[in-house]
Amino acid sequence: MPMGTKYRLTGLLLGNRRGFALRVDDGGVWTLDVGCKAERLLGRRVVVEGTRSGFDLLDVRSIAAEPGQTSD
Repeated sequence: MPMGTKYRLTGLLLGNRRGFALRVDDGGVWTLDVGCKAERLLGRRVVVEGTRSGFDLLDVRSIAAEPGQTSD
């Protein structure tokens, strides 16, 4: 998919050396440009909406816990 493509992805939010990453169910991993607002969601399944801005980089417009998950 070309740069600028919009995505809505669901997966597990992880931390990595570059910040945050999303491991999607098909085995792919996206690096997220999201800032510290995602820290409270680390280790949880999330829904991310954003725009592709690099090979595996997604500029995040919104991030939230996957519906149906309970809060800690």
